[in-house]
Amino acid sequence: MFADRAKIYIRSGKGGDGHVSFRREKYVPNGGPDGGDGGNGGSVIFEVDEGLNTLTDFRHIRKYCAQDGEQGGKRNCRGKNGQDIFIKVPEGTIIRELESGKIIADMSGENRRQTILSGGKGGNGNQHYATSTMQAPKYAQAGQPAKELNLFLELKVIADVGLVGFPNVGKSTLLSRVTNAKPKIANYHFTTLNPNLGVVDVEGSKGFVIADIPGLIEGASKGVGLGHEFLRHIERTKILVHLVDAASTEGRDPVADIYAVNKELEMYNDTIALKPQIIAANKIDAIFAMDGTDPIQKIREEFEPKGIKVFPISAVSGQGLKELLFYISDLLSQIKEPPTVFAAEFNPDTDIVIGNEPYTVTYNEKDAEYVVEGPRIEKMLGYTNLESERGFRFFQNFLKEHGILDELEALGIQEGDTVRMYGLSFNYYKE
Repeated sequence: MFADRAKIYIRSGKGGDGHVSFRREKYVPNGGPDGGDGGNGGSVIFEVDEGLNTLTDFRHIRKYCAQDGEQGGKRNCRGKNGQDIFIKVPEGTIIRELESGKIIADMSGENRRQTILSGGKGGNGNQHYATSTMQAPKYAQAGQPAKELNLFLELKVIADVGLVGFPNVGKSTLLSRVTNAKPKIANYHFTTLNPNLGVVDVEGSKGFVIADIPGLIEGASKGVGLGHEFLRHIERTKILVHLVDAASTEGRDPVADIYAVNKELEMYNDTIALKPQIIAANKIDAIFAMDGTDPIQKIREEFEPKGIKVFPISAVSGQGLKELLFYISDLLSQIKEPPTVFAAEFNPDTDIVIGNEPYTVTYNEKDAEYVVEGPRIEKMLGYTNLESERGFRFFQNFLKEHGILDELEALGIQEGDTVRMYGLSFNYYKE
């Protein structure tokens, strides 16, 4: 089964923590700080692979993690950077944030490689915090946390021309006739279970890419049958070639079929219905009108006054195909607008909060003290030396920047009140 959608989890690498150490050598009794910096975490990078045309690989591997940066070491040794992870996707893949559905990137056009999640920056070693008054800092900076995202990948086929129409009108036959594509062909509905692409070479003119979109049925825009699964693939096309069974071999009215499919296109996305359309009236070799009526003339009278050109063809015998292809090529040359590229709506660098571990700020009436707890607080206390002036100032800035002081004030804290954090108690004084 063709895979054009997938859900995956990605995670960038955590930055390595800075190191706390001091120079210890013979004849150097009072060596200064020499803790090295942590290495940067690896990034998650998406790349277009020309050899891919489905998202099948993501059905087997759903978790992609870049490598964490190494911690800093003694003697000013910097930690090793984590390795980036490269995820290869077919051209035309839309990368969305799963929960919101917002577009992060469109891997098409000139966008062949994009960093989706940047690795965390490595933390500074204690050598960076030495001053004239604090010559032996006993704290270092933690590396930035990893970022993680759940993604929804969606493939929207890139083609100049989209073939649309009811099932079994000859789209696959036409594609196999005018290109080197080898689609499955049989006489039953929904033979085509995936969009087939082929390149059409037009003598003396510029070639183009044509996509055979699986047969639509009424209700496709609402998810009936397989229609909704494939309608997305015609969003990028410049021209729609509407193939219709002019011979009514299955007893359907070709004019009614055209209106029905156009209605589904409009209901799915009204901009698609506005794309230039050409009608290819297929199976003219099977027309046997006993009452003298000409179905081709009937289609022309209905649609050519609306500016839609009608070409009688036979995908089996090849009759009329040359005229149709030359007209398509000429029409494409008049369309100057570039292929549709979907704009980004979500930026992981700014829309993901780094270090968003939960914390709580509460008031304990029994002990008459305010309590601040949570993984973020515990980590901060673990790498901060509160006995030093610089370390305590770092601690105060942390409380302010993360909104903890605002939450304490919202609970009614007054100067001189007690704040407890994991066994450490402080008296609150406003700056």
